[in-house]
Parts: sequence; C-alpha cells; structure tokens
Amino acid sequence: MILGEIKRYLRDGNSLRVSRSIRDTAYKILKVREGIEERDEEATIEKIAAEMQVKERDVVYALDAISDPVSLYDPVYNKSGDTLELLDQLYDETQSDEIWTERVALREAIDRLSDRERKILMLRYFEGKTQTEISAEVGISQAQVSRLEKNALGTIKKEIS
Repeated sequence: MILGEIKRYLRDGNSLRVSRSIRDTAYKILKVREGIEERDEEATIEKIAAEMQVKERDVVYALDAISDPVSLYDPVYNKSGDTLELLDQLYDETQSDEIWTERVALREAIDRLSDRERKILMLRYFEGKTQTEISAEVGISQAQVSRLEKNALGTIKKEIS
C-alpha cells in the first residue's frame, strides 16, 4: 500500500491529494466536454451536468479538484520592472483599512458612553429589542429609552466625524 501511494505521488506530482473517485469524475467530465465541443456546441457546466446526470456543483467541484494550484506570488502582469502579483489582485471588501479604522473608532466611541447608554444600544442594535422591551428590562419609561438612545447615537456621531 505504501509503495502504491509513493508511485501515485510521483506519477501525479501533485502536492494536494485528490481522491481517485473525484479525479475519475473529472476525467469523465473532460471527455463529455470534448464530445459536446465536437458537436460544435458550447460546453457549459449545465450541459455537462445534464449529460452526465450529476449536479452542477459536482462538475465544478471535480474540475476544481484537478486544476493545478496557483501561488499567490505568481506574477500576473509585468511591465518595465513593475510586477503585479496575484496577491495584489485579491481584495476583501469587508476587511479594508477604512472599515477597520471605522470599527476601532466606533468601539472607542461606544466605550466612552455611560453604562446605561451602552446597555441600551447593545440591547437595541445587537440584540434587536424594541424600546418597549428595553424599558421593561432596564426599569425606565419608553420615552426615556428613546431619549437616551438618541443622545448616545448623537455622541457617537460627533466622536466619529
């Protein structure tokens, strides 16, 4: 068994182990795609999945499994010494520097509020409770909750801007 695994590793030359069943499915997909293209049709994922009677996501999964891994440091563009790597093209909109600094500023502004205001905002915006529910929990009127909430939001707005 060990000898078989070593031979497979050397034969495939792949750093990632993909199960034989997934590789077999991928090679069948490639044959089906070739057959579709020989009929002068566009080989879409939908057509391949329909012809093989499998789910579209299985087709995509199998094809992804046999594709070669790519390094994040592979050059994508190189002109006059300015190399652009694949890593430079990746961008996570939820974790940009601007969003990160806004979160820090918001956290600091919330920390500067009184305990009562902070609790009202947490109940209102993080737990989704209504002003009436908060008033019953904190032991003050709904109008007071509304006033405290408005003041807290105003304070935060002033500190952030």
